[in-house]
Amino acid sequence: MNLNTTPERLLSTSVLVIGTGGAGLRASIELAQRGVQVLAVGKRRKHDAHTSLAAGGINAALGTMDPQDSWQQHAADTLRESYFLSDPAIVETVARNAARGIEDLEKWEMPFAREEDGRISQRFFGAHKYRRTAYAGDYTGLEIQRTLMRRAAELNVPIIDTVYITRLLVADGTVFGAYGFDVVDGTPVQIHADAVILAAGGHTRIWRHTSSRRDENTGDSFRLAALAGARIRDAELVQFHPSGLLEPDDAAGTLVSEAARGEGGILTNALGERFMERYDPERMELSTRDRVALAGFTEVAEGRGTEKGGVYLDVSHLPRETIMEKLPRVYRTLIDLQMLDITTTKIEIAPTAHYSMGGVWVAPEDHGTGVNGLYAIGEASSGLHGANRLGGNSLIELLVYGRNTGEHVADYVHSRTHVVRDPAAVGIARGEMQTLLSERGTESARRLQRELRNLMTEHAGVVRTEQGLEQGLEKLTALEERAQLVTAHPDIAGFDDLAHAYDLLGSLLAARATLECALERRETRGAHNRADFPAADPALQGNFIWSTDEGVRFEGLPPAPDSFRALAEATTDDSVAGKLVE
Repeated sequence: MNLNTTPERLLSTSVLVIGTGGAGLRASIELAQRGVQVLAVGKRRKHDAHTSLAAGGINAALGTMDPQDSWQQHAADTLRESYFLSDPAIVETVARNAARGIEDLEKWEMPFAREEDGRISQRFFGAHKYRRTAYAGDYTGLEIQRTLMRRAAELNVPIIDTVYITRLLVADGTVFGAYGFDVVDGTPVQIHADAVILAAGGHTRIWRHTSSRRDENTGDSFRLAALAGARIRDAELVQFHPSGLLEPDDAAGTLVSEAARGEGGILTNALGERFMERYDPERMELSTRDRVALAGFTEVAEGRGTEKGGVYLDVSHLPRETIMEKLPRVYRTLIDLQMLDITTTKIEIAPTAHYSMGGVWVAPEDHGTGVNGLYAIGEASSGLHGANRLGGNSLIELLVYGRNTGEHVADYVHSRTHVVRDPAAVGIARGEMQTLLSERGTESARRLQRELRNLMTEHAGVVRTEQGLEQGLEKLTALEERAQLVTAHPDIAGFDDLAHAYDLLGSLLAARATLECALERRETRGAHNRADFPAADPALQGNFIWSTDEGVRFEGLPPAPDSFRALAEATTDDSVAGKLVE
């Protein structure tokens, strides 16, 4: 197999959507409904996008359980839990339009859990004042993905889930398409488009323990956007989920749903102590994600963890019927991965990189990136979550901005009268791929990726320091130099090795953005813990913006509107009665 001699495939569409998870599908649906030609491409099977892993639920102030709830309160809860680092306009857009997002899913026959009278059931997640999280058992994300796939099929949306996009094509500051290759047969693919929507996820795969699978969230969105001239916001703000599995190695970081704690699971260290008494004696296991993750990390760091570097989550004291009814996915996952019966045996867990709260900088009105014709949505984007994501907000975000951005992009492509294509941009993308396939060195992309994940875990994990981050940057520079000697070796099984090489390039760029921004955020705020700066700094209540040209700079935030600012600043009830965690 020699990709250099393989004829290049040329495709053309009005709008190219990169990513076939919930965000990409929702945008594609909106465009198709408006009569705009759209093509959705992804590098992994469309039925198994990362969206399908989301368990807990999706937020909207429907008031079906608590009529006093409102979009303003939803916005206030989101802003407060972000530690006031969210963009208020993005928060307002999501909260105001959340109910419409649920209505769309209902219309497309999403099987929500319902009350006996037919109302959509809603339950508490941590840090929500009212019950506003709709759900479908502990398979909410999977059902949303299925629902959107059905609707996309009804609209005949073309989806190609074997294309890896390696570069966006830009001429005179305007996107005109993308370049990539087919991961099965290696065919280079050039796609011409009047606009591109980036929905390719975040960068949590660059840590050793992560809830992302091997071939997702490797920083693709960061690299594609940054090389096209866009900026990255809040790269350092990464949510670590408290309960990721430690074994088996190839599934390290796989989530144990927080519903396990919500239903009465307890956390203990290797000494048998219920350690949350030390960190949040009022809320205990029902504390917020950032606090529980920090607590587990601290227990291990101070020598009270297990030999494998974890703590225990125990639900074995719960009735078997409760576990099988409320935690079926957790039960099945542990049987499948470890042959462990959670009805009798405790689970060994550790904090795991779970969600990129930062991402590509976007404008609140349309999620434009500042590069003409380029938009970013879903976990690829930033601005909603700040320093701590409110549980259930990620799924509603992709529905709201999938629709909203699709609407704006439809208007944009209708208004275009002149498209410039630059052969030099295509040449750069083509040349980069040919270089990776040439015999230029003996470095392995997989080996370097493993070293990068160890580096990020050691130097930019749950707790960070100035010295540790600087050491991480030194090691990263060495890895970047070695990456110049990576050669991809396609074989009869396909072009996975070339995909790994590009995964590495995305991960290296995302790691640099993360480390450099984390170094500048000299405070502890939400999920960002600096041992050398343990308090929040009011002067840093804003965002760190990273670009390939300028490095890191600080950007202040506008004040939230009166409609929800006072609610966000009000003293809140931290009681956990009847509440699930985030």
